[in-house]
Amino acid sequence: MSVIALVNQKGGCAKSTTAVHLAYWLLHKQRNVLLVDADAQRSSSIWLESLEDTIACEVIQSPDLLLERIPQLAQQYDELIVDGPAGLSDATQSIVLCADLAVIPCQPSGVDLRSAADAVQLIRQAQASRNGAPLAAVFLSRAVKGTRLKEEAMGHLESLGVPILKTVIHQRQAIADTFGQTATVWELLGKASVEAAEEFEQLFQEIMALLEPA
Repeated sequence: MSVIALVNQKGGCAKSTTAVHLAYWLLHKQRNVLLVDADAQRSSSIWLESLEDTIACEVIQSPDLLLERIPQLAQQYDELIVDGPAGLSDATQSIVLCADLAVIPCQPSGVDLRSAADAVQLIRQAQASRNGAPLAAVFLSRAVKGTRLKEEAMGHLESLGVPILKTVIHQRQAIADTFGQTATVWELLGKASVEAAEEFEQLFQEIMALLEPA
């Protein structure tokens, strides 16, 4: 059993998109998975309800209830995915205090990089009180291929002091369309969807590798 949290104080950085796709990917890897939607917008839980595949989901937004329920639910599932709220609120702190791995999606912009740094600071505070837990990692999302901004962002991520996942999720209309199409990229047609699916596959393999025993 593992608790994987998607956290960042900035909205629109692909937390919900990543959480839903990770839950779907794990389900199709024959894992017993549940997604906890802690975001006030409830994007991930609404999205999951529209999918053909049934993926367990629970909406929990109270910081105290998150502290209570996440460990309980983790006992019942192979993987628990937590879609954190925007902002480094008490709810985010509760999530980080329960997570085995905190993953920070970050877009290639100055505002996003600063937000990612704030998230790392919150994670470090939790690590200090939890004997090093949770593990942490950051990845670049919604990047545009071949741009200087993407390369500069990758350089800035190195200064955060946490592992950087090698896989970059690039900006594609196919990914943007998934919520409206009530689907994931694996269910959509076209070259862009296939390429996006390949990137998600690589990203999720990296994420799960972090949780494997040394």
